[in-house]
Amino acid sequence: MTLFEELKWRGLIKDTAGEDLEKIINGCNATFYWGTDPTADSLHIGHYSSLITVKRLAKAGHHPILLVGGATGLIGDPRPTAEREIISYEKVQKNFEGIKKQVTELFNGNVDVVNNYDWTKDMNILEFLREIGKYINVNYMLDKDIIKRRLETGITFAEFAYTLLQGYDFLHLYETRNCIMQVEGSDQWGNITTGIDLINKKLGKNAYAFTMPLILDSKGEKFGKSAGNALWLDKNKTSSYEFYQYLINADDVKIEEYLKVFTFLSPEEIMDIMKKHNEHPEERLAQKTLAKEFITDLHGKEEYEKALRISEALFSGNLKSLTSDELHDAFNNIPSSEVKEDKNIIDLLVETSICSSKREAREFVNNNSISVNGEKVNDLEFIIKKENAIVDNFTIIRKGKKKYFVIKHI
Repeated sequence: MTLFEELKWRGLIKDTAGEDLEKIINGCNATFYWGTDPTADSLHIGHYSSLITVKRLAKAGHHPILLVGGATGLIGDPRPTAEREIISYEKVQKNFEGIKKQVTELFNGNVDVVNNYDWTKDMNILEFLREIGKYINVNYMLDKDIIKRRLETGITFAEFAYTLLQGYDFLHLYETRNCIMQVEGSDQWGNITTGIDLINKKLGKNAYAFTMPLILDSKGEKFGKSAGNALWLDKNKTSSYEFYQYLINADDVKIEEYLKVFTFLSPEEIMDIMKKHNEHPEERLAQKTLAKEFITDLHGKEEYEKALRISEALFSGNLKSLTSDELHDAFNNIPSSEVKEDKNIIDLLVETSICSSKREAREFVNNNSISVNGEKVNDLEFIIKKENAIVDNFTIIRKGKKKYFVIKHI
């Protein structure tokens, strides 16, 4: 199986440009780029399907450039519904530095990270119109899907011109670094073709590109989105344990797709895993494999083992085996309350809103549905004491099978 065939098998090629694209990909010596605007100081899991495809190409011998749009980030890529909020120069620069550090670590330094602000900051409006705008027809721009969708509600000239800026990026990298191919998510197809058109009209040369389908969950929503919150690649924003929980609960209908997209397992290995998984889906072999491969690649073996250790401790109730850092990772987004003195279990459950009333609290305790620091409590007179807290003066209460609450003794 050639590299191009494998990318197709993994479902990683949607749109293509360039008659010899397959030959270029299989040739394994092309310089190519992937780009993103620095809207935050960390990338998130939505970017990761693209990043891991970039890594596949790099492993095969191609040379990657990661472009972080310090210039385009000041304008904002047109969204389907409304204009993006303008970000300050200082914020964009801070975000650029954060992303640069992140991707450099992810690729072990084997990648060039560039900022399009460097080659656009000194260009004046007349030069922009003469060198770029002169070559792109307005009708051509109006025909692009994202612009057509915004015409009815209105689109600013800044957003309208965004595609010219991104097209110029491709032209600049083509001229200065012999970058002949662009790889992006499918939502960037319109911007990619602008760059290819610009290269052809200005230089008389051919450029290449392919897009990857956007990865969706079983509900048709962008992969990694939860109540509007991204899963960040920065482990200080989203812990490896949080990633583990997300991946281990991936829907069976999507799990084969995720293994193909997010792991470096061979096609034979993936097919073998799916065969075993389908025979015993209750064992969640595919999800466990996905979590292991994903987290190990992103954060390393130690972080994966840490996530697994936290998960096993929570399942077994052996919370006292966890370190301070592991407890913080496990209960980072869990409801918490502070208490100043020792409390009767019933009073504490009500005062911290774990239970809605003393009657409900007594029912949960009597039914063995309350655990304190991993141990069942069925004594209505049980006292929760600071001296019995675990690391960092925490008491962890579990109601039922999955609802956790953190009590901080102060």
